[in-house]
Amino acid sequence: MFLKKVEGPRAVTLPDGTTMTRADLPPEDTRRWVASRKAAVVRGVLYGLLPQTEALRRYGLSEEEFRSWIAAVADHGEEALKTTRLKEYRKH
Repeated sequence: MFLKKVEGPRAVTLPDGTTMTRADLPPEDTRRWVASRKAAVVRGVLYGLLPQTEALRRYGLSEEEFRSWIAAVADHGEEALKTTRLKEYRKH
C-alpha cells in the first residue's frame, strides 16, 4: 500500500467526535457545487485538514467565494449553502 505524500494531517477529529479525512473532500475536478461538498471544504479548512490556499487552488475558487461560504455557515449553518436558500439568507 502506498500513501501519497501530502502537506499537513491526513485526518482530523471534528468537534462532534467524527473523523474527517482527505478522502471525505470532494474530487479536485468538482464543477457542481452542492451544499454538502461546500460544507466539506469549509470543514476541511476550518479544522486544519488543508490550508485555505490549497483549497482555493485545488478547487479553482476565488477567495471572495470561499469567504462567502464560511460566512454563510457561521451565520446560518450548513443549510445556507444550498442555492435554493440563498435569497433567504442573503444580507440586505
